[in-house]
Amino acid sequence: MSKIYLQLFCFIVVAGAVLVNANDEQIGVYEIKKGDFSIKLSNFGARIMSMFLPDKNGNVADVVLGYDTIHEYMNETKRFGPIVGRVANRIGGAQFTLNGITYKLDANEGNINTIHGGSRGFSQRVWKMEKVVKDGPTPSIIFTYHSADGDEGFPGTVIATVTYAQTAPYKLTITMEAKALNKATPISLAHHSYINLGGHNSGDILSDEVQIFATKYTPMDAKFIPTGEIVPVQGTAYDFLKPQTIKSQMSKLPKGIKGFDINYDMDNVGYNTIKPVAVLRNKNSGRVMKLSSNAPGMQFYTGNSINVKGKGGYQYKDFAALALETLGFPDAVNHPNFPSQIVYPGDVYRHVMEFEFSTLENNKRVDTISSKHEF
Repeated sequence: MSKIYLQLFCFIVVAGAVLVNANDEQIGVYEIKKGDFSIKLSNFGARIMSMFLPDKNGNVADVVLGYDTIHEYMNETKRFGPIVGRVANRIGGAQFTLNGITYKLDANEGNINTIHGGSRGFSQRVWKMEKVVKDGPTPSIIFTYHSADGDEGFPGTVIATVTYAQTAPYKLTITMEAKALNKATPISLAHHSYINLGGHNSGDILSDEVQIFATKYTPMDAKFIPTGEIVPVQGTAYDFLKPQTIKSQMSKLPKGIKGFDINYDMDNVGYNTIKPVAVLRNKNSGRVMKLSSNAPGMQFYTGNSINVKGKGGYQYKDFAALALETLGFPDAVNHPNFPSQIVYPGDVYRHVMEFEFSTLENNKRVDTISSKHEF
């Protein structure tokens, strides 16, 4: 099968291993690259398949979990690297009521709840590779997806767009946009990469240091559905306002809770301001990741149940990576006190994530970020 290589200065797009699925849709693999920072993507789920970064010694490694082939992504359930939606995270009882109409959704979690938009949500769809931007300081790839009225039970037609752009030598900006064309509908997209700054095959992330700039979180019931409360993190295992190792805070979790899978209130209602939400540090590699976003919430998940064979046949065990998913609050459609996810025709949903990578040796600015969101 032919491959097409397009190179312009430091920007490379690779369209290779093009497949055709049962619906006669083309699936491609693409790459954007600046120096030793490269990201491989696919229009299947608009996902990141790999992300190569240097460590403190200049050694380059892939820091996201995934698989070697597109076929493996088609049959997987862990959701390595895609855009999830139409509504990310969980909707309790797989239903909600909007404008007097109750909508029944795909109950793809325990036949009770909806998670990440349903079993055929955005992560399992073929997106259109819409545009390649070759010029200027921000090479990028844009994917679009047309979600029909009734898609997994959600009302109205939605056009979703995601842009992956290298906006600085070691900075990736992900911009997720969506328009409701004919009906009001909930929209909350999220990017779902599992990250291990030591390298995808380096073991667990329990010794990684995490800082989360949130003073409140949303407690959940036994089915991982928010109770509707928004409570302070102070005095709980969920307090990462100061840098803490994951294992040190995990030891404070209530008995029976294996790891972290919790939504934080980022105090950012309305998607109006992009600000730092978390910093992740891996001392062995020296890699540091600062995440900024404009979303009202962030799900912190420590890979509590991974246990799957990944790239190169490496066995990913539980806690092999973590996810920091900025998004709307889980089950917001059933909690009027949560920030609304309803998008009306004519409005534009816009969710931005900025991943900025560095190493400990040249990282004084990131290391001194405070809980007051100061740069």
